Amino acid sequence: MTVALVNGSGCLDALIAPGVAAQLDAFVTKTITPEPREGNPPVRIAETEAGMLNSIGLQGPGIAVFLSDTLPALAALGLRVWVSVGGFSAPDYAGICERLDGRPDVEVIELNLSCPNVEEAPESSAQIVAACRASTTKPLYAKLSPATSDIGESARAVVAAGADGLTLVNTIRGMALDPLSLKPKLARGFGGYSGPALKPVALACVSACARAVDVPIVGLGGVRSGQDALELVAAGASVVSLGTVLFADPTAPERIRRELRHESTARGYPDPLAARGVANSG
Repeated sequence: MTVALVNGSGCLDALIAPGVAAQLDAFVTKTITPEPREGNPPVRIAETEAGMLNSIGLQGPGIAVFLSDTLPALAALGLRVWVSVGGFSAPDYAGICERLDGRPDVEVIELNLSCPNVEEAPESSAQIVAACRASTTKPLYAKLSPATSDIGESARAVVAAGADGLTLVNTIRGMALDPLSLKPKLARGFGGYSGPALKPVALACVSACARAVDVPIVGLGGVRSGQDALELVAAGASVVSLGTVLFADPTAPERIRRELRHESTARGYPDPLAARGVANSG
């Protein structure tokens, strides 16, 4: 086995860019909600000096259209599909998981427990995971926010509730101002911050969770090169997710995979996965 590459949810549309998706080991869908959503009003994207803010607001067709139209189209591309699931209550999440259960064209369910652009569910992450665990036998990955005082404790809670893996990290809330008007660039005022500046945050969170629990971890945040990917593996990730880089470089998956092999070999690791967790030892 080696380090798998996937995309960050919402950072790639496989039906529009199937060639990019084909470079990945699995494709992660945009977050699916129970009902169709228009998302937040524009402006919803803003660039910053070291990353990007988005305030899309989980725009999507809802689970019914996803199952009838989107999922069959993804399956026709021959992709391994991970479905990102969102909602505004534990029953929202659990209901979607129940409808995905038993689908051979769904490999993993990723629970988006931390979107900064919508109202949060009243239940805790662990309660949502427990509700989903009772609704499906599919592997469940909990996607956690870095905006917490003890992400290791959050990891222990969701794993105890039934999560099979973790995705670390989701975007962190940020704001950008127009230099002339001094008003927020985004219509909603703030959004989820991603890009290179998120990598140190992701490394700290992956390391903390790898020390706290023994489950697969998807490392996500600021990956632009094979060196970035290897650092996330060294912190404890077993899968690396590509996000903002996909907007600028459609060849990023193949390039980063080559660079990852080169960087690991140069350090004496015959396979990148052999470097997993070395940052946490000693």
